[in-house]
Amino acid sequence: MKKKLTILSLIACLTTCFQSCSDYLDVEGYFNDRQSLERIFNSRDYTEQWLANAYYQLLSFNLEIGHVRFTLSNYSDDMVYTEGGAGISFSDFKFGKYGPQYSGNAYDLVYRPWDQSYEGIRQASIFIQNVHPGPEIDEDMYRDLKGQAYFVRAYLYWLLLRKYGPVPILPEEGLDYEAPYKDLAYPRNTYDECVEYISEQMLLAANHLEDGRSSRSASRPTKGAALAVRAKAYVYAASPLMNGNTEMAGFVDDQGRNLIAQEYDESRWAKAAAACLDVINLGKYKLYTVPKRLSGNNWGAYPKTLDPPYHPVYSEKTFAEGGWNDIDPLDSYRALFNGDLYVAENPELIFSRGDNQLNDEYGIQSMSRHQMPVHKGGGWNCHGITGKQCDAYAMIDGKPFDRDKALKGFTTADGEYPYLRANVWKEYANREPRFYASVAFNGANWSCTSARDAENRNFQSFYYYGENDGRNIISSNDRWIPTGIGMMKYVNPKESYSNGSAYPKVDPAIRYADILLMYAESLNELTTTHQVTSWDGKENYNISRNSEEMRAAVLPVRLRGGVPNYEDLGDGDPYTDTDPKKLRNYLKRERQIEFLGENQRYYDLRRWKDAPKEEGEMIMGCNTTVPASSREHFYEQIVVSSIQTTWSQKQYFWPVAYSELQRNARLTQAPGWPSFD
Repeated sequence: MKKKLTILSLIACLTTCFQSCSDYLDVEGYFNDRQSLERIFNSRDYTEQWLANAYYQLLSFNLEIGHVRFTLSNYSDDMVYTEGGAGISFSDFKFGKYGPQYSGNAYDLVYRPWDQSYEGIRQASIFIQNVHPGPEIDEDMYRDLKGQAYFVRAYLYWLLLRKYGPVPILPEEGLDYEAPYKDLAYPRNTYDECVEYISEQMLLAANHLEDGRSSRSASRPTKGAALAVRAKAYVYAASPLMNGNTEMAGFVDDQGRNLIAQEYDESRWAKAAAACLDVINLGKYKLYTVPKRLSGNNWGAYPKTLDPPYHPVYSEKTFAEGGWNDIDPLDSYRALFNGDLYVAENPELIFSRGDNQLNDEYGIQSMSRHQMPVHKGGGWNCHGITGKQCDAYAMIDGKPFDRDKALKGFTTADGEYPYLRANVWKEYANREPRFYASVAFNGANWSCTSARDAENRNFQSFYYYGENDGRNIISSNDRWIPTGIGMMKYVNPKESYSNGSAYPKVDPAIRYADILLMYAESLNELTTTHQVTSWDGKENYNISRNSEEMRAAVLPVRLRGGVPNYEDLGDGDPYTDTDPKKLRNYLKRERQIEFLGENQRYYDLRRWKDAPKEEGEMIMGCNTTVPASSREHFYEQIVVSSIQTTWSQKQYFWPVAYSELQRNARLTQAPGWPSFD
């Protein structure tokens, strides 16, 4: 494996050289001193540290995956948590009790991402205004550093846009602090203006950035990363929440201007598809796969590859040819998340913060420990998934799971069914590989092969009432999973916190699978042909609902997951169906499965306007009050009363803090939230 460089290590290495210097850089001390800014940007070291400080604002409350204290938007209708350290309970979050009228972490949720993002935007803007070639920075380095600053600034606006909806776009030259207060107040820009600004900035970034990075700088953005963020922004702008949504007619700026487009425009989908195609046409990215494994215990840490059911095409071809006969679907998927790969080793990663652990307390490694069993695993056992998410995973042949038709009873021996040990409920048998890479069902095997003691390796964890990792009324802690269904995506099979080793995880901020599925989604919404120019102006695309283009985009994701494409499921061909609804529903389910725990579902449900139904439904799960002596009743799906949810319009966008409304008289509050005045 090659050495990696993360955002944190980037900052560390850029600051190391200053630790013994008497004139250690104080950014704030130089801010209003023009001569000092000239001094800073005449120095390569100081210049890079300034940029590193802008990068730093992508961490903490701007992490997208990690500890719930910072990444609550990673929990939608798919994942649940019970940990007290979150600072806000799951139910309070789902009932919208995080507005400006609350305190603690419920208030931090509101103002910290906002303040942090605008601080990074300010730093990046100063950098862009002042960076220049010189004796210590040649022309190539200057262009790349400036491109990185364009990217960071636009990415921070992208993070703001997803949470808060349309936000104020500040002057690029910065604010004049000597101006009257009324001239420092800025209204929200419209959603479309925000998206176009992000697009423009990412095009500037793409024209400056390198095509690729060395392993030492793999977490710095590339041309492809800039184009990918642009594509995501356009897909959101084309989606129902932002495209002809009259339900948002009341979301206006201080002059009464609509912030969300009130008339539907199909061409937005064409623009989104073209932006995805820009990334695809780079020819740089591909889905990561692991070669077929010919040996191994079929329920152990690295089991022998289980071939999908025979298919006359896919079973006879390699992955590169459009088949699955040379890959291991289980490992090809789980290795993306569990620390088996560094950034530079993964051709699917378009942008990543790298090992974003923040001293292992708040990043992905922390989240994986919250998933692991307390007993024997040394974890905290308080992150799980909902019954809905568990049932979303297909059967091994790709067909939907049907609870009424599923196998019942318990396995009697280890390996009776692939990936299952003894005493496991048979509804968990014969499911698609991504299920076994992600779901810690009752009785799942935890390998924990780095544990020093043999008894803490290859053990089963059960969530029955009174079990070590189950509900126990005598205990007052929160270390049990209320749905009775755990999660192990991001957990490495070698990982153990019982005298073993933890494995740092790479942040999968933007994956190529996302671009492929968004491309298919965008094409599916078109009814006519649209001409759109490529990002660099060199090509004119004819964008239409092309069945073969959609099929080709989805196929690699399905094959890597070990399941056939949709036309092979016996329910017709959704790619050629004149009604886009069938393919739309397939793609929504695909994203639910493929991107579990990647901070996508929360925003997907909102942009599709599916959140009122999906997040407003009662949360279902297993009956955790049932002991092992009555174990068959544990699996009867019930309403999990302790983690219920509701929906109201205010939950589409996060509110703005009162302090921000006080500072900026022209800023309007998000719909449904209380205003300062």
